[in-house]
Amino acid sequence: MGSRNRVLKMAEKSNEILHETIDQVKAILGEEMNDITVERAVIGLFFTGVKLSNGEGGICFTPIKDIPQAVCCPSSAKEMPLSGKIIGKKAEYFIEGMFKGGVLKKALGIAVLNALSATCWNQKGYDKNYKITYDADPVGEDTILQHETVTVVGALIPYIKMLKQNKDNKFFILELDPKTLKEDELDHYVPVDKAHEALGQSDLIIITGTTIINDTLERLISMAKEGAEIIVVGPTASILPDAFFRRGITKIGSVAVTKSDELLDILAEAGSGYHFYEKSASKIVIEKNEGA
Repeated sequence: MGSRNRVLKMAEKSNEILHETIDQVKAILGEEMNDITVERAVIGLFFTGVKLSNGEGGICFTPIKDIPQAVCCPSSAKEMPLSGKIIGKKAEYFIEGMFKGGVLKKALGIAVLNALSATCWNQKGYDKNYKITYDADPVGEDTILQHETVTVVGALIPYIKMLKQNKDNKFFILELDPKTLKEDELDHYVPVDKAHEALGQSDLIIITGTTIINDTLERLISMAKEGAEIIVVGPTASILPDAFFRRGITKIGSVAVTKSDELLDILAEAGSGYHFYEKSASKIVIEKNEGA
C-alpha cells in the first residue's frame, strides 16, 4: 500500500519521468553535455528524429493530432518557431525547452533525450544496469496467455490482434480516438473517464510510449492494480529506463537507432516503423538487471 501511495503522489506532478531522466543523463555525461549539439533533425509525419554531433540518434512519435489548428501556415508555425535554426544548437537547449512550448517542441526534446540516453549506454557502459534484448518484442502470445485480464492503452494493433485471437482473455482498449479502432474492437473500448475501472482489474497493462508526450503515463500507472505487470512500448520510450522502473513498470519495448542518417532519410519521406525496423533501427526490450 505504501508503494502505491508514493506512486500516486508522484503522479500528481507533471513530467516527473522526463525531469528525473534529464537529471540522470546530465549526471552521467557531466561536462560532455556542453559539447553535444544537434547535427540534424527531421519532424516527419509519423516520427520525429535527431542525430547528435556524436553520431547518436533518437526518435519520438510526432503528435500531429495534438497540434492546435494544424491546417494553415500561420497557426502551425507557432508550434515550431525554430524551423531553420535547429542545426548546431546544444542538445541541452532542446531537453530544457521541451517543457516551454507546444507538442512539436516536446517531441523534438524527447528525441534528443533518447539520443542522449543512447550516448549513456554506448559511451559510458551504463547498459550493465539493465538486461537488454535486441531484435525482440516485449509482448508475445505467451505473455498474453499468462494473464487473465489485459488493458491496452493506445491503438497498439499487433497486441490487439493477439488478444482478439486468444478468446480466453478479457481485455480492454483505452484510446483517446475510438475512430482508430475496428468495429469488432469497439466492444472492448473504454473511454478515458472509465480508465480506472479497466486498469484496476487488469493483470497485464500494455501502454503506448506516446503517453510520455501528453503527460498521462504516471496517472495511468497510479490506477494500476497492485502487482500488475506494466509494459511500456514504442520508440518514444527509448529514454533511460530507471524512472520507469521506480514506478513499477516491469518491461520496456523501445528502439535503438543503428544508422542515424538512414533513419532520418526515411522519416523525411513520411516513413514509419515498417520502413526503418531492422534497417536503421532495432527493437529492443529493456528489463531490470537484478544482479546489477
